[in-house]
Amino acid sequence: MHPFILCFSLCFCVGGSEGQGRILQRFPEKDWEDNPFPQGLELFCQPSGWQLVPERKPPSFFVSVLTDINSERHYCACFTFWKSVENPQVCADGADGWGDLLLYDSPDVLQPAQLYAPKSLVLVSRLDHTEVFRNCLSLIYTVHVDGLTVPMETVIGNLLTCIIPIAGGSQRTITLGAGDRQVIQMPINDSLPVSGCSVAQLFRQLGIVNVLCLFCAALTEHKILFLSSSYQRLTDACRALLAIMFPLKYSFTYVPILPGKLLEVLSTPTPFIIGVNSHFRSETQELLDVIIADLDGGTVTIPECVHISLLPEPLLHHTQTVISMVLDPELEVADHAFPPSSVQLATLKIQDKEIRAVFLWLFAHLFQGYRWCLHIIRIHPEPVIRFHKAAFLGQRALAEDDFLMKVLDGMAFAGFVSERGPPYRATDLFDDLIANQVERIRQETGDPHKVMKHIKELAEQLFRNENPYPAVTMHRVQRTAENAQPRLPQTSFPHLDEVSVQLFIDHAAAKLKTAPPVVKAELKGMVPTGPPLADIVDRNGNVLANSARRLEVVRNCITYIFDNKMLEAKKLMPAVLRALKGRAARVCLTQELNLHVLQNRAVLDDQQFDYIVRMMNCTLQDCSHMDEHGIAAALLPLVTAFCRKLGGGITQFAYSCVQEHMVWTNMQFWEAMFYSDVQKHIRALYLENGSCDTEDGNNDLSALELASEQSRLWPTLSKEQQQERVQKEESTVFSQAIHYANRMSYLLLPLDTSKNRLLRNTGLGDVESVSNSYVTNSIAGSMAESYDTESGFEDAESSDVANSVVRFINRFVDKVCNESGVTNEHLKALHTMIPDIVQMHIETLDAVHRESKRLPPIQKPKLLRPTLLPGEEFVMDGMRVHLITDGREEATGAMGGPPLLPAEGAIFLSNYRLIFKGTPTDPLVGEQVVTRSFPIASLTKEKRISVNLPMDQLVQEGLQLRSCTFQLMKIAFDEEVASDLAEVFRKHMHKLRYPQHVQGTFAFTVGQSAKLAVEHKTKDKNQSLKTLSKNLVKSAKRTIGRQYVTRKKYSPPTWENRSSFQSEMDEDEISVSEEPDQSSLTLSSTIRSSDRQTMSNVVERACCRDYQRLGLGTLSNSLTRSKNEPFRISTVNRMYTVCRSYPGLLIVPQSIPDSTIQRICRCYRQNRFPVVCWRNSRTKALLLRSAGLHAKGVVGPSQADSTSLEQEKYLQAIISSMPSYSEASGRNTLSGFTSSHMTLGQRARVISLSQPRVSVKARNSPRGKWGSIRGSGRLSTYNPDVGNRLAGKESPQTNGGPSETYFLRQQRAYLYIIGDKSQLKGGKQDSFQQWEVVPIEVFDVRQVKNSFKKLMKACVPSSPNTEPNTNMNFHRCLEESEWMNLLHKVLQVSVLVVELLDNGSSVMVSLEDGWDVTTQVVSLVQLLSDPYYRTIDGFRLLVEKEWLSFGHRFSHRGAQTLASQSSGFTPVFLQFLDCVHQIHLQFPMEFEFSQYYLKFLAYHYVSNRFRTFLLDSDYERIELGVLYEEKGERKNPQVCKSVWDYIDRLNKKTPIFYNYMFSPEEEEVLKPYSFISNLKVWDFYTEEMLSEGPSFDWELVRGRPEKPQEEAGDRQETTAPKSQRRIVWPCYDSLSKVLPDAITKLLQVRNKAEVVIKIKLLSSLLMSSNLSHQRRSQGVYLQESGVGSSINLALDCEVSATSTPAAGRPSTSTLYSQFQSTESENRSFEGILYKKGALLKPWKPRWFVLDKTKHQLRYYETRQDKDCKGVIDLAEVESVFPGTPTMGAPKNIDDKAFFDLKTTKRVYNFCAQDSTNAQLWMDSIQSCLSDA
Repeated sequence: MHPFILCFSLCFCVGGSEGQGRILQRFPEKDWEDNPFPQGLELFCQPSGWQLVPERKPPSFFVSVLTDINSERHYCACFTFWKSVENPQVCADGADGWGDLLLYDSPDVLQPAQLYAPKSLVLVSRLDHTEVFRNCLSLIYTVHVDGLTVPMETVIGNLLTCIIPIAGGSQRTITLGAGDRQVIQMPINDSLPVSGCSVAQLFRQLGIVNVLCLFCAALTEHKILFLSSSYQRLTDACRALLAIMFPLKYSFTYVPILPGKLLEVLSTPTPFIIGVNSHFRSETQELLDVIIADLDGGTVTIPECVHISLLPEPLLHHTQTVISMVLDPELEVADHAFPPSSVQLATLKIQDKEIRAVFLWLFAHLFQGYRWCLHIIRIHPEPVIRFHKAAFLGQRALAEDDFLMKVLDGMAFAGFVSERGPPYRATDLFDDLIANQVERIRQETGDPHKVMKHIKELAEQLFRNENPYPAVTMHRVQRTAENAQPRLPQTSFPHLDEVSVQLFIDHAAAKLKTAPPVVKAELKGMVPTGPPLADIVDRNGNVLANSARRLEVVRNCITYIFDNKMLEAKKLMPAVLRALKGRAARVCLTQELNLHVLQNRAVLDDQQFDYIVRMMNCTLQDCSHMDEHGIAAALLPLVTAFCRKLGGGITQFAYSCVQEHMVWTNMQFWEAMFYSDVQKHIRALYLENGSCDTEDGNNDLSALELASEQSRLWPTLSKEQQQERVQKEESTVFSQAIHYANRMSYLLLPLDTSKNRLLRNTGLGDVESVSNSYVTNSIAGSMAESYDTESGFEDAESSDVANSVVRFINRFVDKVCNESGVTNEHLKALHTMIPDIVQMHIETLDAVHRESKRLPPIQKPKLLRPTLLPGEEFVMDGMRVHLITDGREEATGAMGGPPLLPAEGAIFLSNYRLIFKGTPTDPLVGEQVVTRSFPIASLTKEKRISVNLPMDQLVQEGLQLRSCTFQLMKIAFDEEVASDLAEVFRKHMHKLRYPQHVQGTFAFTVGQSAKLAVEHKTKDKNQSLKTLSKNLVKSAKRTIGRQYVTRKKYSPPTWENRSSFQSEMDEDEISVSEEPDQSSLTLSSTIRSSDRQTMSNVVERACCRDYQRLGLGTLSNSLTRSKNEPFRISTVNRMYTVCRSYPGLLIVPQSIPDSTIQRICRCYRQNRFPVVCWRNSRTKALLLRSAGLHAKGVVGPSQADSTSLEQEKYLQAIISSMPSYSEASGRNTLSGFTSSHMTLGQRARVISLSQPRVSVKARNSPRGKWGSIRGSGRLSTYNPDVGNRLAGKESPQTNGGPSETYFLRQQRAYLYIIGDKSQLKGGKQDSFQQWEVVPIEVFDVRQVKNSFKKLMKACVPSSPNTEPNTNMNFHRCLEESEWMNLLHKVLQVSVLVVELLDNGSSVMVSLEDGWDVTTQVVSLVQLLSDPYYRTIDGFRLLVEKEWLSFGHRFSHRGAQTLASQSSGFTPVFLQFLDCVHQIHLQFPMEFEFSQYYLKFLAYHYVSNRFRTFLLDSDYERIELGVLYEEKGERKNPQVCKSVWDYIDRLNKKTPIFYNYMFSPEEEEVLKPYSFISNLKVWDFYTEEMLSEGPSFDWELVRGRPEKPQEEAGDRQETTAPKSQRRIVWPCYDSLSKVLPDAITKLLQVRNKAEVVIKIKLLSSLLMSSNLSHQRRSQGVYLQESGVGSSINLALDCEVSATSTPAAGRPSTSTLYSQFQSTESENRSFEGILYKKGALLKPWKPRWFVLDKTKHQLRYYETRQDKDCKGVIDLAEVESVFPGTPTMGAPKNIDDKAFFDLKTTKRVYNFCAQDSTNAQLWMDSIQSCLSDA
């Protein structure tokens, strides 16, 4: 390696402020032959620029690195010293080699006379020996400065000609002839980098984490910039970073010291490692993608846009730990009580090697087993080696690891493979580590101390490599005296004699020629491969425990298929498809299938072929596009082997059915496959060649070992032999290329080449390996869309497909052939061959496609039709779909039980429901029927999805439909369903979900023809309805006067604008511009006589009976009304002019005239002024409801206008009506009441919801019960200690238990107004008022909406949860939904109001618009306070009164029409029902109705099956004529229009709505716990029954008789006893039906045992009066009676009908006696009648019994028979009339003996013995009917 010596000095150009370097002398003057002179050196000698300085600087030394065009590095050692020059401004003589004079810009500044210019000595060499360079240049300078006698030429001549020893651990002592002597040592192995102390230094400067960050950044090809003020430090840091990257070599831009003039290099787009002086820091600020490491400050700055992939855990942590043990050994013992006296710190050099050893260990860990993934594709003339990245990552289970992926894709690793891949070469430390120590590394991983021991051993080897002779590292070099001041009249550096230096060089060259050549003995050998990669367990560490069982299943199934046991195979198939999710099973499949291939062919029949293809598809489906486990690679030969015969001698291969997978379009997959096959063939080639002259042992040699052997023999072969081997290898590669062109065309050309399936969803333009030129616009378009839309390929010719495939194969062939050295002739031949191969294959495929179409379609399950309700019609007939699994795991078999889903069946759309009915795809449960349905009106979200069907592996389009009845359907359309049909389905669904008008809903259209056009005509039920709906408004207009009426469209206010009060009257359709005469608005004058009959309906509807029950007034004339009644029923709103959303009749104080009401209503939002809705019978306290006020604080006298005063008068009138008011005297508000008790509460501004304090000791602490009521700052008005004060109690217990009285009675306010905190900001409390405002925070309707969405997603998730603990995830989602929190708040406020009313204070609930939260609170308060509302009748009345009459906006909140679609679904009523459910759970004996009753209402309030919950107010219901429908007017008796009628009818037949535990305590006020911990998730949200769908449409459930159980009973009598047990699946069966509760079970048993045992016995046993006593004392909990727990009411079974329990308080025993029967007493008329049988059955004589008590007609076989054959319920009988004889009637009987009985279901034909007998029967039945 020949060095150069240069001397630089400074020269200036005119006008420049900075000079340039100029070469003064250069030795040798000509370039060496093997080492050209690098240009531009002068920039690197003074990187910060050539400048004069005013003070002399000490000499400096650093080494720059330059890289030439051949990637060779040149090390430039630069020694700079300063010589003085005269200031050119002062003495301008231009002497001493200066060029033009430098003119300073500002001559006024005082200039120093003496300046110093830099002069540099530079030594350029290809070797990197920093210390030697430093010594040599220092010596030259010393000779010059100290004026030694040695000629300078001699020194330089010696330096240029000294011989550097070749690597291999040799050393050489050199002298330059100036009394110096130094030893140069070469490293033992020059492949290992030499680092000195630089690595340890770098870690000290930046710290462990920072350096590891830089290390990862360098390996993943980021840009790295070092900053430091020292040039030598920059070089050392860069050298250190390269040293720790070993064995990888950095191949990008590497400039340890970058001159200031070249800073624009930093904006290069390629990665780099560059060092820059911190002087230029400001210029590096704009670099956005460069990682900057500041060596002086110890920081590493990573820009936001740069993401560095770090080492995979736990490797990163291990590495950090070990480095920290090297750098800071004391850390480990720092906490020891007896630390060792001193920990011996290693020297920097040793530390340096130890750190490098850590990185060597790390790389051995990362790359272990890499040699097993090398493919050798050529051995001669040069080895060509490729790395199989996917296999490496797959075996290491690191396919997802970002860092390793990037490293393996990087340039450094490509260099690593080409350098270290060849199997025959010299080896080094890293090869040894990979080959022999991998096992040790694996075992050590967890133990830092063992690792440390290993590291020290490696460090020792590294140190020895760098310092083979540590003893002789002495240098003797003369240096200039450090402190001696250099002589001032210093001579300038002499000009040397070039000739004498050249003589030295020539002399040395001549000597070298005569000397023998030095040959480096290179020890080549076979590179050991190391242990194979053991299959590393998945990262999570969970190996499938039962994998052996799964493999067995796969093997058995394949055996069954090939043994033609198809039924067995079919049963195993689902289990196999599940097993194939695991890697082991997939590998097993490929191995098993291989066994069945004979001579590359396996012909199957259709069914076998179908199964094998399905298994292959399932196997490929879970392969990534990289195929890291080699599954696709193993299947590739199989897909061309398995085939079936089609007609016409055509064969179809499996590849035509497995093309839909990404892996086939990944270029890297094909390359890896190709190389592995080439390697096999080349190995075979040499095994075959060498088989004659070598032993059999050769067969075990791997390809790499063979290649190594061949490389060793290569030099010994003759030219001809060498040539022959090269040709053989080349033709092997060529033949494989042809083979692969065929294979690729098989898998890339679709069966139907007219449809470009291949490009539809693939990356034929895969980013990593494909140039963009390939993806033309049309192809890119088709990739984005599916092929059957207009993608440009729909009617394109097959040539488009052919061209794209040809181009893909061509690109592949180009790449692999160039890499594996195929000759140009062969390459051209391939290019001409490929289009022919593709074309030929297309022709074959066309024939196959044609024939495969003729195959009979695979038998699909028959579509099952669902039962429909009366009046329900199909809008769209069944479309074949797959119901696929969602996030609920019960049905999938994941939690035990059979996998009911996925199921195959059909989706039906009727005008009422969306129904799926089908059977599970798993044949083990194939006989079960799966039903999932929900009302179309409850659909909340519909979204398109694409679905991977597990069986067919095709991606199908599907829909995800979510319903607010907590149901979710994920359906995938079968391929037989055209996509336009699916679109029609969506449109129909949307149209039905959001009809234009509420009259388009099922409740209105039921029973009519499907056309909605005729619906208006069918509505005219009777005159009174029509007249009421029309005349109410007309008469109002007439009386008000024409000029005052302006028509306005009613648009409900949006929630956002609810607080604006400028349009108080706009909500009314009729705006009254001026007050009409009051007298014209009396009831009799507005409603004509024809309408008066409907007023009785108004009275009934307005719940007047309830008001009378509560003693709140009557509707009598004012003359007869007694004056002492405090309240009256006002008809001021009978025309709905005062408030559109209120009922027609309202309770107001007696003293307030109607005119006042019309004025005060304007103060309230939506005109909803305060009205009384309930009165406490004991304390006479009132419950009032209203909307919030319009303006701020109208409560107090803040407005002095008349309205405000009238409003106060109104409130005062309410207070005056309370009996307690007259007893008390004085000022009674709480506001002014201050005492020491209040102080604590006043400080606590906000009472915490989450931490209720329940200690009795803190007598005035706010209780948990009142937690949501928060105080504001105004202590006088809203005192925060609201809980204790309002209730008037000390420490009320959380469930409202007993407590001591705290305040005296008169200190409570008479009326509390509960208002929204945000609305009550400005009010002032007047000291003379007797009411007080309680501000509370209410939730917004939007909160309810969002909460409900999250609740649905928690209870019915759309996709399976990935987390291991599903239960935790459910609870977390539930918590995030905040639904329980909202229930807690409503219950809390309700319990507060109950407390206040119970203590005698009245309460006015005045929240939001008065129709959401207000309704919830007042309904719950009444339910908790009044036992009547806890009966079935009472609850109905409560809902009708508070929810329907008082105008909760059901249509708007339920988004029932197109207009309200945007507002979304807000389940305010559901929230109320959930609250009732929570109370029901806590007080199960206080409610007459069961939990099922609540679920029934929750389901049907959104189902739109009934008209009850449609429309937003009574006014709208009157307008449509649906408010008072006559009960007898129904055309179709099957169709109930009111949910209440339906419930009544059902209640007569079955005790399903009845709560068996009902045993109320008299007048008990309920005070439930309301904390979230006390609330339970309602099972309505989570339960489902896949056997029959929702159980709330009773006709559908009742239509399925429970035959199996009856049959089982019959069998038991005749045969040997059989087990009555059966399996119950939680998500499939109705638990309440198969596991009925005790009483239902007893009732069923009684029915069967009625004949044998006298009923009195049973009734006395069942009805013993102490049953209720026991239940209450012991708290026995009987499960709610769900669906089907009812007694079966089919005609062939005898059941007594249940009449609804009467209102009031029936005793428990009477309630039960409804379900008992005594035969003897109940026969009021009996005899023989002939009854006509079903179609084609004869008339039969039966013994009929008419039972007046039970209201039944029963019949028996004979008179003596006790077993009833059937029952006709007289409640269902409509009429009885004389009949006529029909076919098959008894002969010789008078015609008048026939009579017919018409029920709601059918007509029964009877025949008596004679006409008188027939008349008797008819009279008896008629009398029964009239009595009822």
